[in-house]
Amino acid sequence: MPREKFEEIKAFAGNKETPCLIVDLDKIEEQFDSLQKGMPFAKIYYAVKANPLDDVVKLLVEKGSCFDIASVYELNQVLALGATPDRVSYGNTIKKAKDIAYAYEKGVRLFATDSENDLYKLAQNAPGSKVFFRILTDGSGADWPLSRKFGAHPDTIYKLIIMAKGLGLVPYGVSFHVGSQQRDLGQWDHAISTCKYLFDAVAEKGIKLKMINLGGGFPSKYIYPTVGPDVYGTEITRYLKEDFGEDLPEILLEPGRYMAGDAGVLVSEVVLVSRKSEYNQYRWVYLDVGKFGGLIETLDESIKYPIYVEKTGLTQEVILAGPTCDSMDILYEQEKYELPLTLEEGDRVYIFTTGAYTQSYSSIYFNGFPPLAAYILPRGSHKEK
Repeated sequence: MPREKFEEIKAFAGNKETPCLIVDLDKIEEQFDSLQKGMPFAKIYYAVKANPLDDVVKLLVEKGSCFDIASVYELNQVLALGATPDRVSYGNTIKKAKDIAYAYEKGVRLFATDSENDLYKLAQNAPGSKVFFRILTDGSGADWPLSRKFGAHPDTIYKLIIMAKGLGLVPYGVSFHVGSQQRDLGQWDHAISTCKYLFDAVAEKGIKLKMINLGGGFPSKYIYPTVGPDVYGTEITRYLKEDFGEDLPEILLEPGRYMAGDAGVLVSEVVLVSRKSEYNQYRWVYLDVGKFGGLIETLDESIKYPIYVEKTGLTQEVILAGPTCDSMDILYEQEKYELPLTLEEGDRVYIFTTGAYTQSYSSIYFNGFPPLAAYILPRGSHKEK
């Protein structure tokens, strides 16, 4: 993050009670524009669950984004903020019959599925809708894999596509998700090849699929670097053209982390610094935010956030933990962060790249702590300097 931008965020956070999340809409707009430029043939369906703040959704409505929703609650939100139902995909494969019926009543006509029972519910409650079928992936190479729970084996997907036509639905396309914060570009290559196999296989049964949903997986800037978004766009485009030629099917993207992650800074405060024994080499630094306050993606130390403090001087590796009375509320114990020996209670700690999957993950009053507060950074002020 540019120093000028950080100073602006720090000044805006000012005397605000910590912990709090500061969200920069300018960065979200920049990410949207960058992704659109890199893959101009693709439709962007923002994954609302990543950061559902009204200001974020409103900005993306104005930018012409479409929306990937996981529930009727997200549906109500995006519709209330100006999105039209033709710009909404119900991307959750796990949904109640009454929620399918509600979305259909509201005008949604694009649904994901990966199972026979869900397909029957769609046929009964969303007749004639376009359906896309999610392939099972293993999430290799991703910091936050999404394997096992979602998707089905290609052989099962093949059968579901054939069934869908007989049930009066429109078998429209195939989807996958290679895992969140995916570092291995080859995962898209393999998944796109599987899509091609399914396109060809069902064509022999007279079914012409028209769409591939590439899901998410595009990276944010955490501690360990990834290649730039332009490389992702170039390579994924190459994979598509290798399998489908120049006449590509309709392509959908579902960025969430990529869109919002870099746009957030979580402002925290040191609550306590201690040692477990006189001779233990590691200090424990307890913050006023932890797993239950928005940093659940530190589970198994999967997502490693960049952390900054303003104290200087000699540093030492520490164990970072949250404030709650739960023993699993430890952020980083194996991955050691080096912080100054001068760090003390009351010092502010800035956790970068926390715009996605933080406030939307924070608990409701566990130990009495309220959900993570969020504020929108006033737009454009840094451009005037």
